[in-house]
Amino acid sequence: MTIRNRLTWLFLGVVAVLLLGVLAMVFVLQMTTSQREFRQRLRERAQVTGYIYLEKDEMRASAFRDFEKKYLQSLSNEILQVYDAKGQVRFVAEDERVRLSDAILARIVTNKEVYFQLGQRQAVGLFYQDNQGDYIIVAAAENVYGKRRLKSLASIMSAIYISSLLVIYGVGRGFAGRALAPIAALNDQVDRITAHDLHQRVDEGFLRTSERDDLTRLARTFNRLLERLEASFQGQRAFVRNASHELRTPLTASIGELQVLLARDRPPAAYREGVASVLAELQQLKALINNLLDLAQAEEAVPLTDEVRLDELLWEVREAVAPAQRARIQVDLGDLADLPADPADFVVLGHRGLLVQALGNLVDNALKYSASDQRVLLSLRCLAGGERIVRVADTGMGIAADDLAQVFQPFFRAAAVRGVTGHGVGLPLAQRIVGLHGGLLTLRSEPGRGTVAELVFVGR
Repeated sequence: MTIRNRLTWLFLGVVAVLLLGVLAMVFVLQMTTSQREFRQRLRERAQVTGYIYLEKDEMRASAFRDFEKKYLQSLSNEILQVYDAKGQVRFVAEDERVRLSDAILARIVTNKEVYFQLGQRQAVGLFYQDNQGDYIIVAAAENVYGKRRLKSLASIMSAIYISSLLVIYGVGRGFAGRALAPIAALNDQVDRITAHDLHQRVDEGFLRTSERDDLTRLARTFNRLLERLEASFQGQRAFVRNASHELRTPLTASIGELQVLLARDRPPAAYREGVASVLAELQQLKALINNLLDLAQAEEAVPLTDEVRLDELLWEVREAVAPAQRARIQVDLGDLADLPADPADFVVLGHRGLLVQALGNLVDNALKYSASDQRVLLSLRCLAGGERIVRVADTGMGIAADDLAQVFQPFFRAAAVRGVTGHGVGLPLAQRIVGLHGGLLTLRSEPGRGTVAELVFVGR
């Protein structure tokens, strides 16, 4: 079921229930009023009967009938009877038509005025005291006119109810279509956008609504989503393009080396030299493939359940460095007074292997782009606000300001370092791992004065 139909039927259902309740209330009020008016007429008939019969002692039954026909408007199937204190019928012809039980007569004497039902008739019993004695006057009749009026009212209300529902359905469907027209237009625009034209945007102006309207917000949300998708697709295309180039380079070099070796017979030393060159290229290719796999896995959800102490992590990363380079790394945990009182402040909840890899990539870059006699400082500080800051600082060649904004793009390499072996994957991988742990990785660098990589972890 479409939203338009759903809204129409929902609106129709709500209005139908409310309208039915109002009509039912009007009908009940009308029925109550009709019953009250008829009871009042019965009471008046009983009072007139008592006055004529009891106050005019010499009046005969036939005289009463003549008086009734001349001055009183009789009711349908009317019965008028007078009982004495002994419960005997004293007046009105055709008194055999109604016989009241002693219980009803006793109630009338007790309550002075009682309304009750006699078959299809409504009846009233009055206790009348006269100088001749105590009497019970009963007037009963069928409310034919009231029933006919209620029946007519019910028919009119049913017709009004059905016709109103038809009108409400048409009006509700029209309003629902008008209200949903911007959504339909928005849907048409979004439906025309494919993966090949993600540069297109939803036109927010066609809504002609206020700035805070929900549909305007929806259009803006779609546009922001399209921006993220476009950026993601562009990044993916750049990734595939760069990855293809990086994978092709060692393969092309290896194939060319092997073709040269096979072109003619060579001494064993030449073959060993060629094989060593091919092996080096293949090792570079293996390292690149491993980095690509790590980069892809960093996008996946991994369990962050390890309690990793950052101070231990620093030493672990240092020990993982080749022995020849290990002496260049200096670990700094600050003065004893700077250390937190609770060792748990060093703990970060996450994945130990990924954190080792991220910090290791930063340390490898610092060693790679620094002179062999320059040291790399690996430090840790715990701040009062709960932040843990890990810094990897070197005094190497640094990064130009124009290149610094792009270093986290996969396969990007600054022009100054393209002569150094590398693939431009280590920094993006480290950034994604740190982000996966809720942290932030930033770089500060100045050409000729080195680079500082800062990892900030907040909370546990």
